Amino acid sequence: NKSTGVTLNTESGQITMNNAALAAAAEVTFTVTNDKIAATDCVVVNHGSGGTAGSYLLGVSTIAAGSFKVTVTNASAGSLSEAIVINFVALKGASS
Repeated sequence: NKSTGVTLNTESGQITMNNAALAAAAEVTFTVTNDKIAATDCVVVNHGSGGTAGSYLLGVSTIAAGSFKVTVTNASAGSLSEAIVINFVALKGASS
């Protein structure tokens, strides 16, 4: 399903989601386990390809050492069953 966690140990990459249905206005969150991520990093995601352009909103939360969470929202008026590809990059940060 779309909430299944993934492991990808790179500072940038692509995640291909499952094509399970996501209802209109629904959102799903999954964890990306990644040993390159530090709690001080800024992780950026975008809808790279696949699926209906403009129909998804993406965000990142809960950045911690070794993981972050991605939330995907269906911004369309109908249910979508598409295997979208999410691009991500970790911008390395530092605490001061």
